[in-house]
Amino acid sequence: MIRYCWISQTFLIPSAFNKKVGIEVPHPGVDNSRNSLDRKYYAYYQWVCFVLFIQGVLFYVPYYLWKVWEGGLMKSITMGMQIAIVADEERGYKKKLLIEYLYRHLKLHHYYAFKYFFCEILCLINIIGQMYLTDKFFDGEFMSYGLNVIKYTQKEVKYRNDPLVYIFPRMTKCTFHFYGSSGDVQKKDALCLLPLNVVNEKIYIFLWFWFVILSILTCLVIISRLFIFFAISIRSRILKTRCRFSNSKYLDIICKHGNIGDFFVLYLLAKNIDPMIMQDIIAEIGKRIERQEIVSHMAMNGDVGERINML
Repeated sequence: MIRYCWISQTFLIPSAFNKKVGIEVPHPGVDNSRNSLDRKYYAYYQWVCFVLFIQGVLFYVPYYLWKVWEGGLMKSITMGMQIAIVADEERGYKKKLLIEYLYRHLKLHHYYAFKYFFCEILCLINIIGQMYLTDKFFDGEFMSYGLNVIKYTQKEVKYRNDPLVYIFPRMTKCTFHFYGSSGDVQKKDALCLLPLNVVNEKIYIFLWFWFVILSILTCLVIISRLFIFFAISIRSRILKTRCRFSNSKYLDIICKHGNIGDFFVLYLLAKNIDPMIMQDIIAEIGKRIERQEIVSHMAMNGDVGERINML
């Protein structure tokens, strides 16, 4: 009978959840269903493992997409400079190559940053979409699932109506048809035990809180990205916290003359390169931009002779 219940849908009587267990009904939701149209059917338990697998794949999609778009850029330009213990000749050569790359590609990394920000937005869409689809999977019961569990724990025992049992019942009913001795189809009202729902209810209460926490954190991240996108001063402050040994003057110059892509590349570099090496890189790029600004200013004012002497 248990196997039959597992491959077929079962049902409960919603009005029976308000009756006293052991006095009016044998189990929550289990009541006389004869001639009763008030039934709640359950058939999701066959698909839980597949749905969880699909959800895991969907969570991996933004990460995979970013890895494809990133193309190993950070790995290639850092060139193993994560540690400061490198031969001076090798470190100087790699540092020179990195400085040349960053200076020549100023204002050319905006698509690189936008792709990363798009993946973050995709993460938020993924979370909200999964909450909506999970809610549909449980017939509109998932969105309020966690809140109902919290309210349940705060009520007195005699007034409690367990939302875990309502969505994930352990005991349900089904109508079993079989042949009698004369060959006639007979209908039997049977009780069905669903022990796996004891595990399912724990999985989905964790997922509910996990979805809520992730959606809040992701929203905060996206809001912070908007501030970074429109406020140059915020970019400079963030880089100062990440590049703690670098000169603030050069960080301000780079943020002022670069764009959001340059900020993002430097931010990632600061996470993957030793701070002492990062200090030299920031200083050299800042000096080059500063010299270029001076030359451009003199050219605009017609100070050709002084410009030649500077060069």
